[in-house]
Amino acid sequence: MIIGIPREIKSNEARVAMTPEGVKAARIHGHEVIVETSAGALSGFPDSDYEIAGAKILGSADEVWGEAEMVVKVKEPLPEEFDRLREGLVLFTYLHLAAARELTEELMKRHVTAVSYETIELEDGSLPLLIPMSEVAGRLSVQVGTWALEAPNGGRGVLLSGVSGVAPGRVLVLGAGTAGKNAIRIAMGMGARVVVIDIDPVKLRYLDDIYHGRLTTLIGNAANIEQELEQADMVIGAVLLAGAKAPRLIKRGHLERMKKGAVIVDVSIDQGGIAETSKPTTHADPVYVVDGVVHYCVANMPGAVPVTSTAALTNATLPYILELADLAPLEAARRSPALAKGFNTYDGALTCEGVADAFSLPLGRLPL
Repeated sequence: MIIGIPREIKSNEARVAMTPEGVKAARIHGHEVIVETSAGALSGFPDSDYEIAGAKILGSADEVWGEAEMVVKVKEPLPEEFDRLREGLVLFTYLHLAAARELTEELMKRHVTAVSYETIELEDGSLPLLIPMSEVAGRLSVQVGTWALEAPNGGRGVLLSGVSGVAPGRVLVLGAGTAGKNAIRIAMGMGARVVVIDIDPVKLRYLDDIYHGRLTTLIGNAANIEQELEQADMVIGAVLLAGAKAPRLIKRGHLERMKKGAVIVDVSIDQGGIAETSKPTTHADPVYVVDGVVHYCVANMPGAVPVTSTAALTNATLPYILELADLAPLEAARRSPALAKGFNTYDGALTCEGVADAFSLPLGRLPL
């Protein structure tokens, strides 16, 4: 199979979908790999590294998309890439279609086999290709949130750690999954007072045990969310429903009762966001203010640390890339129920239940 690696064009997206080591592995499996020039430069991989690994370097995205049988990316195609989509193409990337109706319809109309990283699901319910980026985003959320809390950036001027004689800042984490747990780890390490809200008492019990009661765990309900929003200096939105839109836990009316200059970091923005006032932003212009509350809603947060993120992501994706290339998509799906759940569109049909529910579209089935 010919595997294509185009350069990412989303604003300030510096990750690349395959490392030179991944290219070498694909070549050993007998596949050809074509890479757009400079695709890996911002992740620390010059074209020469890919050539040494056995890749062919092409000068334009059109060439890569046109020659590839499977395009492997990091982020979803943007509108300027839609014309490169074609029947029979296999697309393997983060798609987050439940928040992207236009892209969903384009993939269906153009009969693309679209396999999404974030909906591949193991038997235990874990999401192996979402975990590494959720770890990065969770840890990064507190880092960017502390920046946004600084007064010159619009925040209320609170130091999360506090100092002698001054109380530390208060961080509310909504969601105790991978991103939430990693946000808690960093916030606790900085000395903040941390409250986590989740609907799963097992997750809360685990966090209470490992932190020996040094953080507050609350069950997810409207009363607890409203009460804690009023006290928080920073809110980390880290709720994930696999393949579906994120629940809107923060209503517009809540903002009026929050502290002026408080910060919402919406890690869930790829899936639509957990606040009614959330809208995607970019690394170039990451924040905006609504009712005195600073919103940080960058839709590709891990792209800010591409060296770390690319290594973490490609460690996870490579086995699935090779599986799709070695067996061809349908046979790979037949052999791997986890991978089959990653198929979002196939032969013009929508095959992901969460996306179908989000847009009230008919749900198709893979011919397995």
